[in-house]
Amino acid sequence: MASENAAILTMLNQRKLSRSFYAREAEVVAHDLVGTILVRRERDGTERRARIVETEAYVGPHDLACHAAKGRTARTEVMFGEAGHAYVYFIYGMYDMLNIVTGAVGDAQAVLVRAAEPMDGWEADLSGPGKLTRAFGITRGRDNRLDLTGDRMFLERATGKLPRVIRSKRIGVDYARDWAHAMLRFVDADSAAVSKPWPEELRRKNGAAIKRKSGDVVRARRRRKKLIELSDRG
Repeated sequence: MASENAAILTMLNQRKLSRSFYAREAEVVAHDLVGTILVRRERDGTERRARIVETEAYVGPHDLACHAAKGRTARTEVMFGEAGHAYVYFIYGMYDMLNIVTGAVGDAQAVLVRAAEPMDGWEADLSGPGKLTRAFGITRGRDNRLDLTGDRMFLERATGKLPRVIRSKRIGVDYARDWAHAMLRFVDADSAAVSKPWPEELRRKNGAAIKRKSGDVVRARRRRKKLIELSDRG
Protein backbone atom coordinates (compact mmCIF):
# COMPACT_ATOMS: atom_id res chain seq x y z
CA MET A 1 0.00 0.00 0.00
CA ALA A 2 2.82 2.42 0.92
CA SER A 3 4.60 1.81 -2.40
CA GLU A 4 1.31 2.29 -4.30
CA ASN A 5 0.66 5.62 -2.56
CA ALA A 6 4.22 6.71 -3.28
CA ALA A 7 3.76 5.88 -6.98
CA ILE A 8 0.53 7.92 -7.13
CA LEU A 9 2.22 10.86 -5.40
CA THR A 10 5.12 10.71 -7.86
CA MET A 11 2.71 10.70 -10.82
CA LEU A 12 0.80 13.70 -9.44
CA ASN A 13 4.01 15.62 -8.82
CA GLN A 14 5.10 14.97 -12.40
CA ARG A 15 1.84 16.48 -13.66
CA LYS A 16 2.12 19.52 -11.40
CA LEU A 17 3.82 22.54 -12.98
CA SER A 18 7.19 23.20 -11.36
CA ARG A 19 8.91 26.45 -10.50
CA SER A 20 10.95 26.28 -13.71
CA PHE A 21 7.75 26.44 -15.79
CA TYR A 22 6.94 29.86 -14.33
CA ALA A 23 10.52 31.18 -14.31
CA ARG A 24 10.26 32.23 -17.96
CA GLU A 25 9.06 35.34 -19.76
CA ALA A 26 5.41 36.16 -19.03
CA GLU A 27 4.54 36.12 -22.73
CA VAL A 28 5.77 32.53 -23.06
CA VAL A 29 4.13 31.36 -19.83
CA ALA A 30 0.80 32.99 -20.73
CA HIS A 31 0.71 31.07 -24.01
CA ASP A 32 1.69 27.78 -22.38
CA LEU A 33 -0.82 28.11 -19.54
CA VAL A 34 -3.75 27.81 -21.96
CA GLY A 35 -4.93 24.23 -21.64
CA THR A 36 -3.38 23.60 -18.23
CA ILE A 37 -5.51 22.62 -15.23
CA LEU A 38 -6.04 24.91 -12.23
CA VAL A 39 -6.60 22.85 -9.07
CA ARG A 40 -7.90 24.14 -5.72
CA ARG A 41 -7.96 21.90 -2.63
CA GLU A 42 -9.88 22.83 0.50
CA ARG A 43 -9.23 21.58 4.01
CA ASP A 44 -12.45 19.58 3.98
CA GLY A 45 -11.16 17.55 1.04
CA THR A 46 -13.16 19.38 -1.62
CA GLU A 47 -11.25 19.75 -4.89
CA ARG A 48 -12.20 22.02 -7.78
CA ARG A 49 -10.55 21.76 -11.17
CA ALA A 50 -10.82 23.84 -14.33
CA ARG A 51 -9.04 23.99 -17.66
CA ILE A 52 -7.57 27.43 -18.37
CA VAL A 53 -8.72 28.89 -21.70
CA GLU A 54 -7.63 32.53 -21.49
CA THR A 55 -4.66 34.46 -20.09
CA GLU A 56 -2.96 37.83 -20.43
CA ALA A 57 0.77 38.58 -20.09
CA TYR A 58 2.15 41.62 -18.27
CA VAL A 59 5.79 41.73 -19.22
CA GLY A 60 7.53 44.02 -16.73
CA PRO A 61 7.93 47.61 -15.52
CA HIS A 62 8.37 48.89 -19.09
CA ASP A 63 4.88 47.55 -19.94
CA LEU A 64 2.61 50.49 -19.10
CA ALA A 65 -0.35 48.15 -18.51
CA CYS A 66 1.62 46.26 -15.85
CA HIS A 67 1.20 47.25 -12.19
CA ALA A 68 5.00 47.22 -11.84
CA ALA A 69 5.16 50.20 -14.22
CA LYS A 70 4.34 52.39 -11.19
CA GLY A 71 7.31 51.06 -9.26
CA ARG A 72 7.92 48.70 -6.39
CA THR A 73 5.17 49.13 -3.81
CA ALA A 74 3.65 47.10 -0.99
CA ARG A 75 1.01 45.95 -3.45
CA THR A 76 3.41 44.90 -6.21
CA GLU A 77 6.21 43.55 -4.01
CA VAL A 78 5.21 39.94 -4.75
CA MET A 79 5.70 40.57 -8.49
CA PHE A 80 9.39 41.28 -7.89
CA GLY A 81 9.81 37.99 -6.04
CA GLU A 82 10.15 34.35 -6.98
CA ALA A 83 8.19 32.97 -9.92
CA GLY A 84 5.28 30.61 -9.28
CA HIS A 85 3.55 32.66 -6.57
CA ALA A 86 0.05 34.11 -6.75
CA TYR A 87 -0.43 37.85 -7.07
CA VAL A 88 -4.06 38.52 -6.17
CA TYR A 89 -5.40 42.07 -6.23
CA PHE A 90 -8.85 43.59 -5.69
CA ILE A 91 -10.48 45.94 -8.20
CA TYR A 92 -13.68 47.95 -8.59
CA GLY A 93 -14.54 47.12 -4.99
CA MET A 94 -15.92 43.81 -6.29
CA TYR A 95 -13.44 41.46 -7.91
CA ASP A 96 -10.31 39.57 -6.92
CA MET A 97 -7.96 38.89 -9.84
CA LEU A 98 -5.61 35.89 -9.94
CA ASN A 99 -2.18 36.50 -11.44
CA ILE A 100 0.85 34.23 -11.48
CA VAL A 101 4.31 35.73 -10.99
CA THR A 102 6.73 34.77 -13.77
CA GLY A 103 10.26 35.50 -14.94
CA ALA A 104 13.41 36.18 -12.96
CA VAL A 105 13.47 37.63 -9.44
CA GLY A 106 13.37 41.42 -9.66
CA ASP A 107 11.86 41.54 -13.16
CA ALA A 108 8.20 41.90 -12.03
CA GLN A 109 6.30 40.00 -14.71
CA ALA A 110 2.97 38.22 -14.26
CA VAL A 111 0.18 36.40 -16.08
CA LEU A 112 -3.50 37.13 -15.42
CA VAL A 113 -5.76 34.07 -15.52
CA ARG A 114 -8.88 35.35 -17.29
CA ALA A 115 -11.14 32.35 -17.95
CA ALA A 116 -11.46 28.58 -17.61
CA GLU A 117 -13.76 25.63 -18.24
CA PRO A 118 -14.98 23.73 -15.12
CA MET A 119 -14.16 20.03 -15.01
CA ASP A 120 -15.36 16.82 -13.34
CA GLY A 121 -19.04 17.77 -13.44
CA TRP A 122 -18.53 21.06 -11.60
CA GLU A 123 -21.12 23.57 -12.81
CA ALA A 124 -19.72 27.10 -12.69
CA ASP A 125 -19.38 30.14 -14.94
CA LEU A 126 -15.65 30.87 -15.18
CA SER A 127 -15.86 33.10 -18.28
CA GLY A 128 -14.09 36.09 -16.75
CA PRO A 129 -11.36 36.74 -14.16
CA GLY A 130 -13.76 37.92 -11.45
CA LYS A 131 -16.16 35.03 -12.04
CA LEU A 132 -13.25 32.58 -11.91
CA THR A 133 -11.89 33.76 -8.57
CA ARG A 134 -15.36 33.94 -7.02
CA ALA A 135 -16.18 30.36 -8.04
CA PHE A 136 -12.84 29.06 -6.79
CA GLY A 137 -13.01 31.08 -3.56
CA ILE A 138 -9.77 32.88 -4.39
CA THR A 139 -9.27 36.14 -2.47
CA ARG A 140 -6.48 38.61 -1.87
CA GLY A 141 -6.55 38.07 1.89
CA ARG A 142 -6.40 34.31 1.60
CA ASP A 143 -4.27 33.68 -1.47
CA ASN A 144 -2.01 36.63 -2.29
CA ARG A 145 1.62 35.42 -2.31
CA LEU A 146 0.52 31.77 -2.16
CA ASP A 147 3.13 29.36 -3.55
CA LEU A 148 1.46 27.70 -6.56
CA THR A 149 3.90 24.79 -6.51
CA GLY A 150 2.44 23.64 -3.17
CA ASP A 151 -0.62 21.51 -2.45
CA ARG A 152 -3.35 24.08 -1.70
CA MET A 153 -3.64 25.55 -5.18
CA PHE A 154 -1.54 24.58 -8.15
CA LEU A 155 -1.58 23.91 -11.88
CA GLU A 156 -1.19 20.66 -13.78
CA ARG A 157 0.07 20.01 -17.28
CA ALA A 158 -2.44 19.91 -20.12
CA THR A 159 -3.84 16.50 -20.94
CA GLY A 160 -5.06 15.27 -24.30
CA LYS A 161 -4.94 17.39 -27.43
CA LEU A 162 -3.14 20.71 -27.06
CA PRO A 163 -5.36 23.76 -27.65
CA ARG A 164 -5.17 25.99 -30.69
CA VAL A 165 -4.09 29.31 -29.18
CA ILE A 166 -4.74 32.68 -30.78
CA ARG A 167 -3.56 36.13 -29.69
CA SER A 168 -5.30 39.47 -29.38
CA LYS A 169 -5.02 42.77 -27.53
CA ARG A 170 -5.49 42.77 -23.77
CA ILE A 171 -8.76 43.97 -22.30
CA GLY A 172 -9.24 47.23 -20.42
CA VAL A 173 -5.74 48.71 -20.91
CA ASP A 174 -6.52 51.64 -23.21
CA TYR A 175 -4.58 53.93 -20.84
CA ALA A 176 -1.29 52.11 -21.59
CA ARG A 177 -0.46 54.11 -24.75
CA ASP A 178 1.43 51.93 -27.25
CA TRP A 179 1.19 48.97 -24.88
CA ALA A 180 -2.59 49.00 -25.30
CA HIS A 181 -2.02 47.46 -28.73
CA ALA A 182 0.33 44.69 -27.63
CA MET A 183 -0.96 41.23 -28.63
CA LEU A 184 -0.54 39.72 -25.19
CA ARG A 185 -3.92 38.07 -24.65
CA PHE A 186 -3.97 34.32 -25.33
CA VAL A 187 -7.16 32.31 -25.80
CA ASP A 188 -8.21 28.79 -26.71
CA ALA A 189 -9.70 29.31 -30.16
CA ASP A 190 -12.20 26.50 -29.67
CA SER A 191 -13.55 27.37 -26.21
CA ALA A 192 -16.91 29.01 -25.55
CA ALA A 193 -15.74 29.97 -22.03
CA VAL A 194 -13.46 32.77 -23.24
CA SER A 195 -14.49 36.12 -21.77
CA LYS A 196 -15.92 38.93 -23.88
CA PRO A 197 -15.09 40.82 -25.96
CA TRP A 198 -14.09 37.80 -28.05
CA PRO A 199 -11.16 38.05 -30.47
CA GLU A 200 -12.29 38.42 -34.08
CA GLU A 201 -11.83 34.74 -34.96
CA LEU A 202 -13.92 33.65 -31.98
CA ARG A 203 -16.53 36.29 -32.71
CA ARG A 204 -17.05 34.91 -36.21
CA LYS A 205 -17.10 31.29 -35.03
CA ASN A 206 -19.28 31.75 -31.94
CA GLY A 207 -21.53 34.24 -33.70
CA ALA A 208 -22.29 31.65 -36.37
CA ALA A 209 -22.95 29.02 -33.72
CA ILE A 210 -25.33 31.35 -31.86
CA LYS A 211 -27.21 32.09 -35.10
CA ARG A 212 -27.56 28.36 -35.80
CA LYS A 213 -28.83 27.76 -32.28
CA SER A 214 -31.29 30.66 -32.54
CA GLY A 215 -32.51 29.32 -35.87
CA ASP A 216 -33.05 25.87 -34.35
CA VAL A 217 -35.08 27.42 -31.51
CA VAL A 218 -37.26 29.39 -33.94
CA ARG A 219 -37.88 26.32 -36.09
CA ALA A 220 -38.74 24.21 -33.04
CA ARG A 221 -41.26 26.84 -31.89
CA ARG A 222 -42.87 26.90 -35.34
CA ARG A 223 -43.18 23.10 -35.34
CA ARG A 224 -44.80 23.15 -31.90
CA LYS A 225 -47.21 25.86 -32.99
CA LYS A 226 -48.16 23.91 -36.11
CA LEU A 227 -48.74 20.72 -34.08
CA ILE A 228 -50.98 22.62 -31.67
CA GLU A 229 -52.98 24.07 -34.55
CA LEU A 230 -53.40 20.63 -36.13
CA SER A 231 -54.43 19.21 -32.77
CA ASP A 232 -57.04 21.96 -32.28
CA ARG A 233 -58.48 21.24 -35.73
CA GLY A 234 -58.82 17.56 -34.88
